[in-house]
Amino acid sequence: MEFPQQKPAGDSKITYPPGVKEITDKISNDEVVKRLKMVVKTFMDMDQDSEEEKQQYLNLALHLASEFFLRNPNKDVRLLVACCLADIFRIYAPEAPYTSHDKLKDIFLFITRQLKGLEDTKSPQFNRYFYLLENLAWVKSYNICFELEDCNEIFIQLFKTLFSVINNSHNQKVQMHMLDLMSSIIMEGDGVTQELLDTILINLIPAHKVKHTPHKVKLLTLSSPLQNLNKQAYDLAKTLLKRTVQTIETCIANFFNQVLVMGKSSVSDLSEHVFDLIQELFSIDPLLLTSVMPQLEFKLKSNDGEERLAVVKLLAKLFGAKDSELATQNRPLWQCFLGRFNDIHVPVRLESVKFASHCLMNHPDLAKDLTEFLKVRSHDPEEAIRHDVIVTIINAGKKDLNLVNDQLLGFVRERTLDKRWRVRKEAMMGLAQLFKKYCLHHEAGKEQAQKISWIKDKLLHIYYQNSIDDKLLVEKIFAQYMVPHSLDTEEKMKCLYYLYACLDTNAVKALNEMWKCQNMLRGLVRELLDLHKLPVSEANNTSMFGKLMTISKNLPDAGKAQDFMKRFNQVLGEDEKLRVQLETLISPTCSCKQAELCVREITRKLTFPKQPTNPFLEMVKFLLERIAPVHIDSEAISALVKLLNKSIEGTADDDEEGVTPDTAIRSGLELLKVLSFTHPTAFHSAETYESLLQCLKMEDDKVAEAAIQIFRNTGQKIETELQQIRSTLIPVLHQKAKRGTPHQAKQAVHCIHAIFCNKEVQLAQIFEVQAIKLLVRWLLGMKNNQSKSANSTLRLLSAMLVSEGDLTEQKKISKSDMSRLRLAAGGAIMKLAQEPVYHDIITPEQFQLCGLVINDECYQVRQIFAQKLHLALVKLLLPLEYLAVFSLCAKDPVKERRAHARQCLLKNISVRREYIKNNPLTNDKMLSLLPEYVVPYMIHLLAHDPDFTKPQDFEQLRDLKECLWFMLEVLMVKNENNSHAFLRKMVENIKQTKDAQCPDDPKANEKLYIVCDVALFVIVNKSTACHLDCPKEPVLPAKFFTPPDKDFINDKEYLSSEARTLLLTGKPKPPPVLSTVNKVLTVPGRRVYTKTPVSDPASNISANSQPDSPATKTRDGVSESLGTGAQENDENPGINTEKVGDTLFIFSHVDELRQGLMRHELMKPFSNQEGTVTPDLTTEAPTIPKPRRGRPPKATASPLANEKDGATAKGRKRAAPAQDSASSVEPNSIKIPKADDVTQRSINLQR
Repeated sequence: MEFPQQKPAGDSKITYPPGVKEITDKISNDEVVKRLKMVVKTFMDMDQDSEEEKQQYLNLALHLASEFFLRNPNKDVRLLVACCLADIFRIYAPEAPYTSHDKLKDIFLFITRQLKGLEDTKSPQFNRYFYLLENLAWVKSYNICFELEDCNEIFIQLFKTLFSVINNSHNQKVQMHMLDLMSSIIMEGDGVTQELLDTILINLIPAHKVKHTPHKVKLLTLSSPLQNLNKQAYDLAKTLLKRTVQTIETCIANFFNQVLVMGKSSVSDLSEHVFDLIQELFSIDPLLLTSVMPQLEFKLKSNDGEERLAVVKLLAKLFGAKDSELATQNRPLWQCFLGRFNDIHVPVRLESVKFASHCLMNHPDLAKDLTEFLKVRSHDPEEAIRHDVIVTIINAGKKDLNLVNDQLLGFVRERTLDKRWRVRKEAMMGLAQLFKKYCLHHEAGKEQAQKISWIKDKLLHIYYQNSIDDKLLVEKIFAQYMVPHSLDTEEKMKCLYYLYACLDTNAVKALNEMWKCQNMLRGLVRELLDLHKLPVSEANNTSMFGKLMTISKNLPDAGKAQDFMKRFNQVLGEDEKLRVQLETLISPTCSCKQAELCVREITRKLTFPKQPTNPFLEMVKFLLERIAPVHIDSEAISALVKLLNKSIEGTADDDEEGVTPDTAIRSGLELLKVLSFTHPTAFHSAETYESLLQCLKMEDDKVAEAAIQIFRNTGQKIETELQQIRSTLIPVLHQKAKRGTPHQAKQAVHCIHAIFCNKEVQLAQIFEVQAIKLLVRWLLGMKNNQSKSANSTLRLLSAMLVSEGDLTEQKKISKSDMSRLRLAAGGAIMKLAQEPVYHDIITPEQFQLCGLVINDECYQVRQIFAQKLHLALVKLLLPLEYLAVFSLCAKDPVKERRAHARQCLLKNISVRREYIKNNPLTNDKMLSLLPEYVVPYMIHLLAHDPDFTKPQDFEQLRDLKECLWFMLEVLMVKNENNSHAFLRKMVENIKQTKDAQCPDDPKANEKLYIVCDVALFVIVNKSTACHLDCPKEPVLPAKFFTPPDKDFINDKEYLSSEARTLLLTGKPKPPPVLSTVNKVLTVPGRRVYTKTPVSDPASNISANSQPDSPATKTRDGVSESLGTGAQENDENPGINTEKVGDTLFIFSHVDELRQGLMRHELMKPFSNQEGTVTPDLTTEAPTIPKPRRGRPPKATASPLANEKDGATAKGRKRAAPAQDSASSVEPNSIKIPKADDVTQRSINLQR
């Protein structure tokens, strides 16, 4: 640029704007200011097109650049002159009126100094300063300085001035003009010198880091002592660098190249801050360092460890910065940086590990690259590095669990077993924090909680470690993170309830062990306090020392712990209030809230304010933390029981918590079982025990077993304080002892022994029944009788039935237990009969004793025995002879029992006929399956009925007819294959034989023939087809009847005509009086004795003794009953069945209709057609009503009158003298029969 020749001010006349007088040094400053303002106004209004005015005021422009104005002491004068000069550069652009380089330099330095006035935005002249800045920026006036040789000095001064005056009171326009002014100089110049670059970059470095810079750099810091607080200067430099990145990047690269590569630290006063500058420049715009990053790779391989450390620190910040893409854009540098994880210099490795935390949090995509290096460092020989690896992973995981993969968490898991306590502690605490955040509080959802569900198990597994420090830390973690004791009781117990359900087996054992150790320590402290109550003695001191040594072993650093415990024991001896607080803390009744208060009070008493660290107090705190019941008290147990009830009822949140209801119930009971060992007193409430009783009745064996153990551990006061619970618990325990699993039986016996005072009586009731079952199971397992064990067992069972269940005959056993034993003995014989090897050795006498159980005096015995009998017969497990036992049910006084027996007969006969139809059988097998062959067994059984004592007594004959017709009615429903004639012929053949049981006894044979005559009478009167010829010859069982004698023909009629008439016409029958099933028997070697009748009607009363009505049962219910009927172990020990036997109505409506039609046919007149059934002639005598079978009239005051209402139902009638009224019968009022009668009814037992 060429400037016009400047003329001296004295050679030409200066033209002033109109109204402005000459401005000289002769006038006052105020007048100068006044006249300059008018000049400023004139230049402001001028534009570049006013050539005439430009020429007119040229001398004035030259005059304003004189020394008078540039060095004027008045700042207002200087400001106005600067504004005039800025307008002059605008008006005369691009040519400036000043030709001297020195003058231009002076002018721009003068203008730059005036820009300092921008600092005070509240100044009255600020608008003129702003106008000056705006004018300079708009016109780019400083670009004129590019032609000057020392323009860099002007630019440096300008940049320093602008960076120093910028502050937070400036608006955006001021900053914009400053940026325009500086960016134009950078972008339109030939380059940026190092000094000018330093002027910009120094604003990126905090002031405290540039305290050692030379004086010329310090100029800036003097104006801004705390450069790091001048955020506006930083932002201005940042924005300037962003705007000029394309131009200034080369200068920056050159600067770092000289410092980093060539090592020329003297090129800049900022050389020692290159790493800080790189970090700041990278955060501003990574493009500023495009050429610099490769130079850092060179520095990473430096031989100087400290230099490598500095570069690693820098790159850690660059790679870890949020939104940084350096790792993807510069992979070689990234790989080189990762190599520093294996650096030989420990601080470098440590810094690399610390970087990983930020990298994981800000760049999850780089986790894969870091994982392998962190794995190596997790095994680093340096403890600090292993520790920092854990901190790195945990910090990232706490921010977001997605940032750490399973492999990284696995590294932490491994370090929980590190050899150094500091590392183990950090790993355990870190995992505990993750568990609390994501599993307990569910901050990231169920999926994330499932990802780290293993943490709870792992932490508890550490309790197996030998180190007491590990154990104490696990206890602390459990109390603060897994089940926080600060939660309210309900929430706290919910955490514990579902945590326990989710733990694996080893974790559960560890948790149980933790509670046991704490309980043991509480016991030691309790014993120590008890010793303090005793008088001082040598023995007492020795005992105290032993307790203190044991307690010390359960605290960290056993050596110091011993000293501190001795000191604590001394304090306890001196401070009675402290002992009281400690006794309260370890009391079984101490609540969780009370425990916290006690701990706080004890800690306060042992705190010394003037002592900053108190290791004695810390050791006592360890002890208090272990013995304080912060989780479990009565309220907590109640909350646990409520949760258990909800799981049982199906109203709990089990599925939401990730466990099934069955698992929740089972684990909940196991939890309560463990707590019953450590906190038994907390269970003592009726509500808790009632819930446990419900668990005892559940089908899950494990649940019931756990509930029994809880009662065993906590129920010492049940018998004295909770009578209602006791009365309900005893039958349940008996049932579990007899019918439960081996574990349940064992626990039930232990429970009875622990809780009840009369344990001998309770246990005797259980063992007798179980002994019978044991013998039977043993025999069934052997399946042979080589040792003759079965014979002796059968004699024992027979003796049990003969003695009515009281083998000792000492009358010390209750009526209900006698009933149980009779039922067990009858069921045992029936069980043995299912095995062929034992069936063959069962004598007729033993068979009769077994069958008579179906007429037992106890309703429930009859019911359960009939149920067992039916199930065995319907499965074809029992021989056919046992089907005859159902004929005795005709004497049962309960209508529903008779109906049930009839339905059982129908079902069994139907099953056998169907089996024969579908399976071709030989004659031998036909004898054991054909239903008609039950008649010989029935006749023999009735002939030996103990109630049949007088052959010509009408009442007894009537009973025989009822029993016979009970069976024959079912058999004679149809006359298939001429079955009626077959029955007749079978009975006639029996009359031609003798009783094999006692063939030489004429009375026994006579009774047998009378029963045959009654049977023939019934058959002939019920069927017209019975007189037809029968081609088949019936086969009689040799065990019961002798072979027919060809020389013996028995054609005698044993029924008198009067008896026949009475049986035909009928006669009102008095109500039966049932007696026991067992009649007076004679046993070889024993004296004949009689049993007194059991007349205590309340001895067998049960809540479920009333039979169900058949009309209330559905077919579905019946089918279910058949499928789940009584089995070998189904003897109800309390004779308290929930399902009575009258549920087996298993026939279709067609069968019922058939029976109804059959009864209808019985009312028709006699018919001679073949196969028809004649009616019972007794129905044709309307004047003599037909009595109900075995049921006494309602008006009769019999012990059985209210049987269905819960009274005892007598199953058999006992021969006794006639009484005026049945109600007058007393237990000992029946006279002993004569010896002849006794002999007549005796049964010889095989020994």
